[in-house]
Formats: sequence, C-alpha cells, structure tokens
Amino acid sequence: MSNAKISIRFFDDREVRAVWDEQNAKWWFSVLDIVALLTDQNDYAKTRNYWKYLKAKLKKENSEVVSATTQLKLLASDDKRYLTDMLDYAGIIGLGKEFPGKKANRFIDWFTFSDESIDGKSKTKAYAMFESSFINSIEVGTTKGLQQIHAYLFGGLYDFAGQIRQKNISKGGFQFGVSRFLGDTLKQIEAMPETTFEEIVNKYVEMNIAHPFMEGNGRTTRIWLDLILKKRLKKCVDWSKISKQDYINAMVLSPTKKIVLEKLLEKALTIKINDREMFLKGIDYSYYYEEND
Repeated sequence: MSNAKISIRFFDDREVRAVWDEQNAKWWFSVLDIVALLTDQNDYAKTRNYWKYLKAKLKKENSEVVSATTQLKLLASDDKRYLTDMLDYAGIIGLGKEFPGKKANRFIDWFTFSDESIDGKSKTKAYAMFESSFINSIEVGTTKGLQQIHAYLFGGLYDFAGQIRQKNISKGGFQFGVSRFLGDTLKQIEAMPETTFEEIVNKYVEMNIAHPFMEGNGRTTRIWLDLILKKRLKKCVDWSKISKQDYINAMVLSPTKKIVLEKLLEKALTIKINDREMFLKGIDYSYYYEEND
C-alpha cells in the first residue's frame, strides 16, 4: 500500500489520519490519533502508553477491537514512515464505545456522519482531479482556469458549477465584488502579473475579494493558486503546515494587510509539486478551512 491514498479528517481541530485500502475498498484509521483526541492528550508517548494499556485490557476481554487491528505505515512529524495500529470503520466505532462521556458520543456521531453531502462528494472529486489528466489541461492564472476547476469540483452538485455569479454576496459584513462589475474585475485580475511570489499572492487576494462563484470560492481558488505557483515558481503550498485559524485570520486581513498572508504562505512553500500524498492532504485541509465551527 505504498501508493495508498492518504486522507485526514478533523475532530475538534485534531487530525485523524486514514489510509485507503484499494484491495478491500475501505479506509483504515489511525488508532493513536483517535486515542489522543478522546483523551485530550498531546504527548505521543503518553498516548501510546494509554493505548498499550487499553489494548492489553481489551485483549483479556477477547474484544473484537483488538482482533480487528492491523498495522500500516504512516508518515510521522519527522517525515519518516512508521508502522502504526489501524482500525477500519467498524473497529473505530467499537473503540469509541470504550471511552465514556459526551465527547466519545460526539466523536461517534461525527465519525458516522455520511460523506454523501455536497462537500463530501466535492472532496472526492478534488481527490480524483490529481489522479486524472484533467489537471494538466487547466488554464493557469486565468478566469477560465478558475471556472474549469470549479466546474470539476461542483459539477452535478450545484447548477451554477463553473458559472460566474449574477448576484451580490457578502460574508461577515464584508461585501465581495459587485456582480454587475465582475466581468471587468475578473479581466483586470487575469491581467495581473504573476512572476514573483508577492505578485502571485496579490493576484490570489484580489481573486478572493472578487469571489466569483455563489459557493466554493475558497476551495477552488486554493487549487488555482497552487497551479500558478507550480507553473511560475516550481513550488506550491503545503496546506497542512497552516492551521485553520491562522489561515482565516490572514484572509480576513488580506484586503488591507497582505503581508500577513504572504508570510504565512511563504513558510509553507514546498518544492514537492508532484507529491501525491501532499496534494491529497492539502485537499483535506482546504475543505477543513471551510467547515463551520
């Protein structure tokens, strides 16, 4: 499973890593990630020891949770892969039931939530984009390219997929680009230079202010940004290096204080522009940014 699809889910701002098993058509989830979040533990050694204790206890009880455990290699913070205990969907639900309290119940409710939502389906399409040749045909840095990405992500989900909005929209009191001027605004943004990192970030900020679609702007423009960076600078953003709150704060400030966003993105730049796992992980973070708290 060295070329396995990696996914990250988020519960209370904590990561739950997962690996797709193509042969058995199912996800395997990191046990230690779930033990850490259910025990509110940040110390890896303490989490591991707790799982060791719980695993021994469950083994004595002949629990199916232990017999269902397998080991797969996951990427750690030191960029090395280590074998770690994993459980499938049913196993994780069984593990969650071993923890008392409201948090465990909330976790099980979250974990069993269907991916059949618009965001769930769109996220699956975003994964597929990397696997397909379509990503190489997208116009880079243009409005058309942005529309191509949006149409791919939301085609069949929104009837306005890929279409520039005809209505005014706002968020948190901020008015995005006025709809009747959007045509001219997008032409001006498209003509903006993109030869340096600062110019590219500036173009990205202006596209965010324009917000050309009724929904799905953030998810679409982050992919659009990465394609520009890849083409012009042979780099892209490792979104897993940027926390949700830091990103949201930087974007709120960006219309008047772009430097905050520049510094945030610059620290997360990577030359791994063709790294499959990093792209898929980036999609997980990108969609997480859009989740309502």
